[in-house]
Amino acid sequence: MNSTIQADAAIIGAGQAAPFLATALAKRGQRTVLIEGRALGGTCINDGCTPTKTLRKSARVAWLARRAGEFGVRTGPVEVDFAAAMERMQARVDSSREGLRAWLAGEPNITVLDAWGSFVGRRGEDFELSAGATTILARQVFLNTGTRPFVPPIPGLADVAHLDNESLLKLRERPAHLLVIGGSYIGLEMGQIFRRLGSMVTVIEASPRITVREDADVSECIASFLSAEGIAIVQGRPIERVMRDGAGVAVQVGGRRIAGSHVLVATGRVPNTARLNLPAVGVETDARGYVPTNGKLETNVPGIWALGDINRRGAFTHTSYHDHEIVRANLAGGARSADDRTMAYAMFTDPPLGRVGLSETEARASGRRMLMATYDMKDVSRAKEEGETTGFVKLLVDAETGRFAGAAMIGIEADEIIQVISNFMATGASHRVMMDALPVHPTVAEFLPTILRQLKPLA
Repeated sequence: MNSTIQADAAIIGAGQAAPFLATALAKRGQRTVLIEGRALGGTCINDGCTPTKTLRKSARVAWLARRAGEFGVRTGPVEVDFAAAMERMQARVDSSREGLRAWLAGEPNITVLDAWGSFVGRRGEDFELSAGATTILARQVFLNTGTRPFVPPIPGLADVAHLDNESLLKLRERPAHLLVIGGSYIGLEMGQIFRRLGSMVTVIEASPRITVREDADVSECIASFLSAEGIAIVQGRPIERVMRDGAGVAVQVGGRRIAGSHVLVATGRVPNTARLNLPAVGVETDARGYVPTNGKLETNVPGIWALGDINRRGAFTHTSYHDHEIVRANLAGGARSADDRTMAYAMFTDPPLGRVGLSETEARASGRRMLMATYDMKDVSRAKEEGETTGFVKLLVDAETGRFAGAAMIGIEADEIIQVISNFMATGASHRVMMDALPVHPTVAEFLPTILRQLKPLA
């Protein structure tokens, strides 16, 4: 039976920004409709951060158990119950999703619709939307529909069963040999996880090196520790063809045939905007389907905002959440802008990569006078004590202002430590303030002042 809801605000897509924005609007007394056609929580809860970091922990425990003898601990043969690890992961996902639904149900001004949402047009001063059999009329609309896996037009790929980051997590039988197409963040994280869980893994990257957007020394370090764990890396040549190989699959690259049991496609993401019917209200998109916004995250149509991955201002859970904070503050009379933030992110390999601001390559290209210092993790006391000495720290400082310009860290707890730099950059203070501060021993972060004392002009 068709029905109509008159609302103050409608949010299409329940990714990281949406539930928090919905509750903020509801607490202000606004009647808010949250529309989600797939699963509450978006990529993060369902097939992103929550499941992969849960599974990463199982993989890390297996890795540590295999190293037990290095720490004077005797164990028997280490076996991974793959199905049990995957079920532990799924239980965490289910709990998170159920908790989110219960939280939203407790807000009296929020209506959750489990349907795909799209624009119909205008009705007076309201935007008219459709979600299943329900029509929604709202003055304000917030888009938070995220992205989905991109499947490249590789010859033969469409004719074979292949996995993406979503279907990979549905497996309950361990792949004997996982072929990973794509040597960036998702491909490398999942490749290492599955290697530690007992699969053979081959990563195939068409670019000259994996993590090609990072500095060359970062890529080399990551390739080195992944190779040391037995992951084969084929880089610098595009895949010529994908084909069936008995019950498995094979790829042809550089004239070489590589056979495996499963193939994971991890070659990027595309925005979920096609089914929104944006032309019905005049919202513009770029050539790839992303929705451009100004710093306030407003689209070209007044009354419509775009948050999260679809605005191309950061394809991360934390940028989506930060988007909601910007919009919420501005709706309350603030003047925050996404143009003011410095991008920070992590790649959750083990050890992880933490990054903020400019890379060394970007610093060199900026034309600004820069200072740089590097420090190997093998010389960090805490890393040595933990037996995890892989990686390095690289700090970049603007020579004119003394402020941090960027940092890259590979090593133990780098995903946490990078936020020391990120938060410090937000203050606008000189690096000398950090250099003179009292650190805590024994930690990895205590070496930041020591590293800063070794800054030299970037040649």
